[in-house]
Amino acid sequence: MASNSPRRRQLLALGEWEFMVYPANIDEKHLPGESPSLYGLRLAETKARTAAVEVAAEVQPGWLVVAADTIVVDQTPSGAEILEKPASRAEAFRMLAQLRGRSHQVYTALAVYDPSQGRLLTDLCITDVPMRAYSDGEITAYIASGDPMDKAGAYAIQNPQFHPVEHLQGCYASVMGLPLCHLQRTLRQLGVIPTRNLPQACQAEIKYTCPVFKEILEN
Repeated sequence: MASNSPRRRQLLALGEWEFMVYPANIDEKHLPGESPSLYGLRLAETKARTAAVEVAAEVQPGWLVVAADTIVVDQTPSGAEILEKPASRAEAFRMLAQLRGRSHQVYTALAVYDPSQGRLLTDLCITDVPMRAYSDGEITAYIASGDPMDKAGAYAIQNPQFHPVEHLQGCYASVMGLPLCHLQRTLRQLGVIPTRNLPQACQAEIKYTCPVFKEILEN
């Protein structure tokens, strides 16, 4: 897995696959005029290809590289604004204040690379995320915990104290950083099948009744 995210490690482990973590250090700068979809897919693909080259001597035949990139996008009057990881507490406060009481989108792009065939598959999950109307005091307390500082959009959907999101109707795992049903259907094209019921394991782990997993897996 070309990521050091503990949330992605937690979710990928639900598939009971054997995997190693090898973060890919790449330039993640957003290119001028690049749409959120293309931006996320480009980063995921670049991470997968970069990690494949760097770990080639350390793995056994038949291995695959899984990479993901998650982007928080807020539709503002001036257009789509990409909210990256906050550079300061003040920026985290601004992002959270901007998002509260409104819906935004989270784009998580997947790339799965099979070096033996030179085959790269990609997928993209877009989830509408309705934020609750939390107070300034709640924002301040959440920032003081340190949790927002390494997260796009300055929040973790799964944080039990801040609990930023209400009434989600999409893929919860994608907002965490790894849409498992999208990953399952992508791996299926490469002949890789999980040894357990992955949607069931995912919902049990994150305590969320997913309304979209059947539709995703049927496509």
